Amino acid sequence: MNQNTKAHIAVATTNLFYASNFLVMKNLVPNVVTPYTLNLLRVIGATFLFWIFFLIKPSKINIEKKDWLHIFICTITGIVINQILFVKGVALTTPFRASLLMLFTPIAVVFFVLIFQKKVITINKILGLLLGITGAAILVVLKEKTLKGENHLLGDACIVMNAISYAFYLVWVKRLTQKYNDIHIVRIIFTLAAIMMLPFGITDLVQVNYLSFSWLQITAILFIIVAVTFLAYLFNMYSIKILGSTTTGAYIYTQPLFASAMFIYISGNTQNLFIKIIAALFIFIGLYFVSFKKETKS
Repeated sequence: MNQNTKAHIAVATTNLFYASNFLVMKNLVPNVVTPYTLNLLRVIGATFLFWIFFLIKPSKINIEKKDWLHIFICTITGIVINQILFVKGVALTTPFRASLLMLFTPIAVVFFVLIFQKKVITINKILGLLLGITGAAILVVLKEKTLKGENHLLGDACIVMNAISYAFYLVWVKRLTQKYNDIHIVRIIFTLAAIMMLPFGITDLVQVNYLSFSWLQITAILFIIVAVTFLAYLFNMYSIKILGSTTTGAYIYTQPLFASAMFIYISGNTQNLFIKIIAALFIFIGLYFVSFKKETKS
């Protein structure tokens, strides 16, 4: 299996984790834990796992002084702003509405790539983005009425700002993945993020009655820490390094597809199944144009 195939599997798995996260997190926040508590639990937990991973196979890394500002910016945009706004947004809006608004990410990625990497966005990529938006929008609109939030307007605003921040991170971190070991970089970023986020949630964190958690709730939190945070960031870093920011960002279109499939499986509701299959085709054809189809030369 070549590196490209592995990277596509990694980023697809990451977005499967993210899609399930919309449903899992909605059942935790705010009834079980506050958004700030969950943020700290996932970031501190993932940081711990990254350090365990490092201690098992230690190696040296020398970060140049000029790159520390780059790392700091990635920490702010990729973890601190991203995590705080995402959890808060999901708590206030519906999971499917949130997954639709996350489609701002690949659009913003294209914008930031044009600015920072000075790359040409081809007709195929633009067509792929449009197809992906179309398919994902169809899926989300069909199921938007489920799990109403407390404040859709504020929740939607949080998700959009989170999507833009995460898109900036996907583009900005590319330089670091090309220069340093991606596992080392993500460990440093998470360590800094845990320190920065501590003031935002330490009060809520110490007040939680953890003994009252059910095994299902504990499993959900562990899933968010291990799969949605630790593994997802590792897989995404690998994908950015091999496939680039635009392709990695385009895979976000699969999140509504995965979320819709999970909803059907859990609820047994097959209403509008044919329309969902059509929407899924739009998404996968869009991914093909963004990631695989070569631009024809004139």
